Amino acid sequence: MTLSIPTLPQGTPIITPSPAADTERLKQLATAFEAAILTELLQAAGADHTASTFGGGVGEEQFASFLLRAQAERIAGNGGIGLAELALRSMMATPAEGGPA
Repeated sequence: MTLSIPTLPQGTPIITPSPAADTERLKQLATAFEAAILTELLQAAGADHTASTFGGGVGEEQFASFLLRAQAERIAGNGGIGLAELALRSMMATPAEGGPA
């Protein structure tokens, strides 16, 4: 049995993502990173304790984390506290600029 490796016909262009698409993906990742950090910060600050907001109960306790995550994503999506920008600059730095190799 021989292994057959499929190949593209000669002259077929190979589609690669554009630098703009790469930059947009990095922005999304940086914003998601900031949202994750903000979720932890908000939780540590006690923002997930909402027992008096809507009367408490098991349902509210179970879904408080979803509300907290949504709030953090909203904060990060609207400029956040600058972590996403910092992360984006770090990810986009070239090795000569001291970024990842």
